[in-house]
Amino acid sequence: MVELRMLGPIELAVGGRAVEVGPPQRRTVLAALAVDVGRPVTTDVMLERVWGMDPPQGARRAVYAHIARIRRVCEQTGGADEPLLCLVRRSGGYLLDAAPEQVDVHRFRRLIDRARGPGQPDGERALLLREALGLWRGEPLAGLDGPWAVRVREAWRRRRVDAAIGWAHAELRIGDPLAVIGLLPDLLGEYPLVEPLAEVLMRALHAVGRGAEALDHYAAIRQRLAEELGADPGPGLREAHRAILQGHPSRPSSRGTRGQPQSLLTQAQAQAQAQAQVLSAQTPVAPPTTRWPASPATWPTEIPAQLPIGVRGFTGRGEELVRLEAVLAAAAEQSAAVVISAVSGTAGVGKTALAVHWAHRVRETFPDGQLHVNLRGFDPGGSTMDPAEAVRGFLDAFGVPPARVPAGLEAQVGLYRSLLAGRRVLVVLDNARDAEQVRPLLPGAPGCLALVTSRNRLTSLVAVEGAQLLTVDLLARAEARDLLTGRLGADRVAAEPAAVEEIVARCAGLPLALAVVAARAAAQPHLPLAALAGELREAGSPLDALDGGDPATQVRAVFSWSYRTLSADAARLFRLLGLHPGPDIALPGVAGLAGVPAGRARALMAELTRAHLLTEHAPGRYACHDLLRAYATELVDTVDTETDRYAATHRMLDHYLHTARTADALLTPYERKLITLPPALPGAVPEEPSNHQEAKAWFVAEHPVLLAAIERAPATGFDTHAWQLASTLTSFLDRHGYWPALAAAQATALDSARRRGDRAGQANAHRGFGIAQDRLDHPDDARTHYQLALDLFGELGSHPGQARAHLHLARLSGAQGDSRQALGHAHHSLGHSRAADDRAGQSAALNHIGWFRARLGDHHRALTDCRQALALTLETGDLHSQGHTWDSLGYILHHLGRYEEAVDCYGQALALFRRTGDRHSEATGLAYLGDTHDTAADPEAARTAWTRARVITEELGLPDTDPLRSRILKQLMAR
Repeated sequence: MVELRMLGPIELAVGGRAVEVGPPQRRTVLAALAVDVGRPVTTDVMLERVWGMDPPQGARRAVYAHIARIRRVCEQTGGADEPLLCLVRRSGGYLLDAAPEQVDVHRFRRLIDRARGPGQPDGERALLLREALGLWRGEPLAGLDGPWAVRVREAWRRRRVDAAIGWAHAELRIGDPLAVIGLLPDLLGEYPLVEPLAEVLMRALHAVGRGAEALDHYAAIRQRLAEELGADPGPGLREAHRAILQGHPSRPSSRGTRGQPQSLLTQAQAQAQAQAQVLSAQTPVAPPTTRWPASPATWPTEIPAQLPIGVRGFTGRGEELVRLEAVLAAAAEQSAAVVISAVSGTAGVGKTALAVHWAHRVRETFPDGQLHVNLRGFDPGGSTMDPAEAVRGFLDAFGVPPARVPAGLEAQVGLYRSLLAGRRVLVVLDNARDAEQVRPLLPGAPGCLALVTSRNRLTSLVAVEGAQLLTVDLLARAEARDLLTGRLGADRVAAEPAAVEEIVARCAGLPLALAVVAARAAAQPHLPLAALAGELREAGSPLDALDGGDPATQVRAVFSWSYRTLSADAARLFRLLGLHPGPDIALPGVAGLAGVPAGRARALMAELTRAHLLTEHAPGRYACHDLLRAYATELVDTVDTETDRYAATHRMLDHYLHTARTADALLTPYERKLITLPPALPGAVPEEPSNHQEAKAWFVAEHPVLLAAIERAPATGFDTHAWQLASTLTSFLDRHGYWPALAAAQATALDSARRRGDRAGQANAHRGFGIAQDRLDHPDDARTHYQLALDLFGELGSHPGQARAHLHLARLSGAQGDSRQALGHAHHSLGHSRAADDRAGQSAALNHIGWFRARLGDHHRALTDCRQALALTLETGDLHSQGHTWDSLGYILHHLGRYEEAVDCYGQALALFRRTGDRHSEATGLAYLGDTHDTAADPEAARTAWTRARVITEELGLPDTDPLRSRILKQLMAR
């Protein structure tokens, strides 16, 4: 028996005897072959796996030398004529000819797949997973360095941990918690921050009567999470902790139990049970339909349906569709998520069209949703999508409340994958740049499938994630003719076969080029195809491709020919679109960019869409293939003057800036005086949202464009627009939890303002940066930026700016427990708001003054302050401030003993919080409402309010350390 072991130091064993392989570099070459055992590995892939993306000179010769020596080692595994392990050359690479069972990592994977198969009994599952875990001999690929080895090692570690968790749950279900206790402590020592490991160990300890020890484990991991990640335990761990406190058994067994009797409760556990009984006696349980379970996989989320509109008249690609169907069928037979990478060296070859077409065909197979994102991996403007932005978009698509989205990428990825657990979801990751951009977006749950498209061969996904590669090539002549037939009709194509052949040849089988030609022909049904072929012939000799020099594509020739057929106004608009930062554009933005009325913009966009130079990917929103964007950028840089380019960019930025300013003032009226804008350029045609809902919807649709504009503006000489756009976007990004994006935008704003020596810009950027740092739980940094903003606003004599900075400092001081300092800042804010004659600012400041006076016990003066604040906020129509002022009045009236009035005020506040979607404030108001009912001797109403508050805190996923959640639980336990 020959075994190749990689789950530990690389070893080749023959009949149990180790065979010397050689130095680390040779072992890496062997590992690079073994991960794809039975499949050829090209030399280029081996070079990348051994040396990374930039191999040294002589690396190829070194690979050949290592291959020769590995071949001789293989010959030692049996007779000279018939070795048990062979290394053979195949199709530009090398193939390690062995059975997967001979390689420990492949045996490990197969055992896991068998264990996770549908209908597998828990006893058999436990045996299979125990065997899989027994294959581990230590650190996988021990002694090997380099990015590839690191990635593979980390992926295998994750699989080991997942297998251990699955094994432990199976053992608990068949009633053997002692087996879990015997293995998991050592594994948890290796991975002390993996919460599911701690959870299942706690449940096992509880099952054998060691509840106090289980609670000690919870306390230890909770402290580690706080110290090392600044995070709190997740829902699963909290649920296990709660179950142990309440004396509930571990996860129900479907096969009976054979563990220790539950009568072995320790004294500490008995005390915990007694506390839980008090809690349950005082706390009504919310109906199941209104409580969210602990697991995100079972939250009542929305079902996303994000697939773009499919390509009309899609033809060809029969072989590729068959292969995709085969992958889907294989995925149904195994429990792991499947990744498909559709790659090609040629842009415009139809990768996206194929992916979207197939996704529409199979969407019924994924009833829990279809996610889609354009990662913009090769965007000519450089606005490649960050994985964090993509993950956040997926969370939004599932309807996750902004307050529930964690701050860090790692935590967001964890929440995203938890949402997919137990669901069947299709994830289309389009236009990826590299594997690192893709990895955080891959589902980890059985039943989900990811379809990735990229111009690069994402070979590292094969070794680490088990991806299956599918190359999309240029269309064959017959397929190209079919495409033209589908677009132009069989009769027209059959009437001019020679012209069709020439068009096919000059478009070189590139679907994008053929689609552009077909659009031109369809627009002129009486124009002979021979004339179109002649125009293509005259367009010039083969041109270099826009995507890296493939001479076969000739796309610029096709684009230029189509471009020349446009009307003058449409051609100008197409060029100007090269100035837009993307990722897409709405009709009002088009009008501002071109400086034309909205009706004219719509007509010109229709002309560009008919010419297949744009696509309307969503109603009223247009996008452009990145090759066409690159072509438009080339044209605008060569055809239009610098003056025209500057004017168009100025109009576009003015359009977005003035619209954002109007929308921001509707969301937060007391922000409107922070910056003063000059009039927009003629032709910028800013939009005029008329209410809170329209303003919010505009920001939801346009904030990716605004963020891209902030990033791009400084490079085109518009530093002032950069910081002003960032300032108008601050409230929206803050309230919707886009705090990393807020920090990045304010960093750009601050650099731009400093470069111009713009003190107003620096002040506003420091204020926005302070908000981001405050929300990201960096209070000291937040205070520094708030203070810098305050100083700069003071130097400028800006009363609105000083008023806002003092309000931020008041809230920060109050959160840190210093209500007296907070009251001082609120008084300063009021003074500056009055000096600025800013009634919205005065109402916000008065409400803060009343609140902090109430916290200090001065309730009569607090009542006067908040009544004045309410009168002002009713004048300004600021729903957000009205809700918080009614809430303050409820709190004050409660402490004055006027309980009925307090209940009415809380009712007003709660209605406004629901209207504005402020769930955290709604929970706070309900908690205080419960206090009022309780003090007024209405325990049933109190319990109802507290329970509703507790339900919302569960929905928001607030950690046990959150002040609101802690206070609610304390209230419930005290009564």
